[in-house]
Amino acid sequence: MKITVTDAASKWFREEMGMTGRGIRFFGKVYGKTPVHEGFSLGMTPDDHPRDPIVAETKDDVTYYITEGDQWFFVGYDLTVDYDPKTDGPTYIYDDNGELDQQD
Repeated sequence: MKITVTDAASKWFREEMGMTGRGIRFFGKVYGKTPVHEGFSLGMTPDDHPRDPIVAETKDDVTYYITEGDQWFFVGYDLTVDYDPKTDGPTYIYDDNGELDQQD
């Protein structure tokens, strides 16, 4: 499991959310839909004090991370955070990393 943040997404977080020198936590939340989960969606929140991060990516002085409590949402996938100019916001791509295949 890993997080990749594109240059365009990093720019959006810094310019639109003022995130330089701060942190963003990604988590699974009830309701919604993703390409990999029915009934759950991806949430994100500014959080400068990670507790039990299981994966983190620092880009342009912003730390993006997932904590142990939200591992269930991301098991089997790498997360790429990109920027969508149509919505003027982040978009999330889930890449199968083979973890689920290895659990057999």
